[in-house]
Amino acid sequence: MNVVDSSGWIEFFKAGANGPLFKPVIEERNLLLVPTIALFEVHKVLSRSLPQALLNQCLDVMRLGRVLDLTDARAIAASQVARRHKLAMADAAMYAIAQEMKATFWTQDVDYDGLSGVRYLPKM
Repeated sequence: MNVVDSSGWIEFFKAGANGPLFKPVIEERNLLLVPTIALFEVHKVLSRSLPQALLNQCLDVMRLGRVLDLTDARAIAASQVARRHKLAMADAAMYAIAQEMKATFWTQDVDYDGLSGVRYLPKM
């Protein structure tokens, strides 16, 4: 199973330098888990630069994976992860979901570098 951090999705959608590294993970839909908080963050960033129709297409691509809600139990787990690893709320929520699902967490956010289960791809 795989969880792609918001930074990875944005890099993929904007055809950034690391986009091709995230592409095979994103295209393996049967193994793709998508936290709802990732939808929020991607929408927030891409809505600044993309027309609504294209933004909707991007979100629809994300929804091809298994979308996972932030439940009360996941919120508590995220709080514990945030405290333990000094992560922001959204970062902790996505990482906690990846840990819960025993998924590899794909990111280019340096805050996750060195954490268990993380595949960190430094920004180019």
